Amino acid sequence: MAYTAEISRTNPSCFLFVIDQSGSMADPFGGEAGKRKADGVADALNRLLQNLVIKCAKTEGVRDYYSIGVIGYGARVGSAFLGALAGQELVPISQVAANPARIEERAKKVDDGAGGLVEQKVKFPVWLEPVAHQGTPMVQAMTLAANMLQGFVAAHPNCFPPIVIHITDGESTDGDPTDAMQNVTRIASSDGNVLLFNVHLSSNANAPIAYPNRADNLPDQYARLLFETASELTPFMLGIAQEQGYNPEPGARGFVFNGDLALVVQSLDIGTRPSNLR
Repeated sequence: MAYTAEISRTNPSCFLFVIDQSGSMADPFGGEAGKRKADGVADALNRLLQNLVIKCAKTEGVRDYYSIGVIGYGARVGSAFLGALAGQELVPISQVAANPARIEERAKKVDDGAGGLVEQKVKFPVWLEPVAHQGTPMVQAMTLAANMLQGFVAAHPNCFPPIVIHITDGESTDGDPTDAMQNVTRIASSDGNVLLFNVHLSSNANAPIAYPNRADNLPDQYARLLFETASELTPFMLGIAQEQGYNPEPGARGFVFNGDLALVVQSLDIGTRPSNLR
């Protein structure tokens, strides 16, 4: 396991988010009334994209340390970007920064300095919308992901390997996705293979399973499939998981089952926090 390549403007890396947009994403998390899974995931991803832009921002502008892609799959399979980026697959982070589809004003509670909270208006860039419609063509989505990443690695053969974060709440409706997922993780730069996170969202109140290193306690074959196709966490990622209160054992994988919105956010942090940005 390498995963030590420096990430720079001359040797960028890549984040690819593969998002289930099937009809069941209209259900709430954990069987509770409230925010739909599609809404929670879209908010989390838009916030993450904003944070990635901030991490890459320097005095002269946003540096292209990363290319970013978002694949949505449901009624259609393809780029989930909106606005000027609609239809584009992997986009340099500076172009992501320059082209949100719109900027919303949202309320955020902040410390008032006297032990209380006050509501403050903040700008919230939006690059993708919540979508929940039709089936779960996971094989098509992973096939597209592999095609996109093959091109990126061919152009950047010594890059820190691309990271794919796949968020889903259901089983594939277009066949067994095992081969398609393995085709993604077979892609490699000189620094290692593509890393795949599988984050499964729950519509019930069952206890989540986060970052296991074995499949023994998983409830069914579908959970085992997602576990077995997920990548092992790098040492740096293991450290972030420990910071978040987990105790992952050696061999722990980037896999969550029955996750809630908090686990989605934590998984995005583990998968995207840079360790060697220059």
